[in-house]
Amino acid sequence: MRLDKYLKVSRLIKRRTVANDACGGERVFLNGKLAKPSTQVKVGDIIEIAFGAKSVKVEVLNIQDTTKKEESKELYKYL
Repeated sequence: MRLDKYLKVSRLIKRRTVANDACGGERVFLNGKLAKPSTQVKVGDIIEIAFGAKSVKVEVLNIQDTTKKEESKELYKYL
């Protein structure tokens, strides 16, 4: 699955266009490397997102095309 879509489906970022902008703005890293929106995400990958002065680091646990709000937290684990 594409990184920008995963960020939206997992609700780490609310909208896909915002996720796309974050990846293009060099604020998203996948396994320690700068990631483009089209980068493929796999189970076990580590995603780090820089939100201003705050940074969020998560591990991908599951990948789904769609998910309900309540179930979206099961797709990743905070590190």
